[in-house]
Amino acid sequence: MQSFEELVKEFSTYFNVRHFPSYPATLYDPCEYFLGLGGKRIRPVMCLMGNELFDTICPEAYHVATAIELFHNFTLIHDDIMDKAPLRRGLQTVHTKYNESTALLGGDVMVIQAYEYLNKVQSARIHKILSVFNKTARQVCEGQQLDMDFEKLQTVVIDEYIEMISLKTSVLMAASLQMGAILGGAGDANAKHLYEFGLNLGVAFQIQDDYLDAFGDPKKFGKQVGGDIVANKKTFLMIHALTAATATDKEELESLLYINSPDKIEKVLSIYKRCGVDEWARKLKEKYILQAFQHLEDIAVVSIRKKPLEHLGSFLVQRDY
Repeated sequence: MQSFEELVKEFSTYFNVRHFPSYPATLYDPCEYFLGLGGKRIRPVMCLMGNELFDTICPEAYHVATAIELFHNFTLIHDDIMDKAPLRRGLQTVHTKYNESTALLGGDVMVIQAYEYLNKVQSARIHKILSVFNKTARQVCEGQQLDMDFEKLQTVVIDEYIEMISLKTSVLMAASLQMGAILGGAGDANAKHLYEFGLNLGVAFQIQDDYLDAFGDPKKFGKQVGGDIVANKKTFLMIHALTAATATDKEELESLLYINSPDKIEKVLSIYKRCGVDEWARKLKEKYILQAFQHLEDIAVVSIRKKPLEHLGSFLVQRDY
């Protein structure tokens, strides 16, 4: 069994090649630029880990993992446009470095290339893989739309936000594990438990991501601090603060949602701290971690095979970048 770190190196060696033609360079070079920004490669490696949980990693798992990583980067390019984000992984986003139209087309062609890699899978299980991939792609789009919808709503309850996060973030992690498991010959019950492990882990991952957006070190996190605050996103932190704040703080917080003053981030963070948002987020994250690990425990394979996934789960929810 290989560790997450070992598989990241192995997958990176496989993935770090040119994925697009050279012409027209105005379309394909921006795609290569974005892929060259790197990233943690979490989702494709989860596919490989899901495969290795049940069998030796098969060559076709690398095709599916590559498709997953290309699809994920497609969503990031388009998310950056919608969020008007200037930075991704500490460097210029595609629409900032080039232009918005190029970024839109680049994202489009990237998801098309993802299907080219899926088309290389010769396994009889390809129909199951495509079914999971297509359902997940649709759900990710639904989650992104809900995320944008929430920006316009004055009130979003925590259950609605968790549903949105599950669609936008968690399902791709869960599906990555599941598709790897399918290629490894996992039974339906085991594949379902692995999916639920990924789903709950994804929610915990997003709680940590929301926390880092507000309180993280921008040099480590690689994104603009307070980007969610500037974009008026109803994150875990914002939703809880609106519920737990004093009447005075709540009034100020609601007014800050409709302005973009130079000190907006500083003021919102002060309210967060007064509401004890950080401790609340830690407890909520722990709840989802425990649920995730229970599903991992319920998978019917020997415990030693689960160790890499246990270590990955701990890393994802404790990271500071």
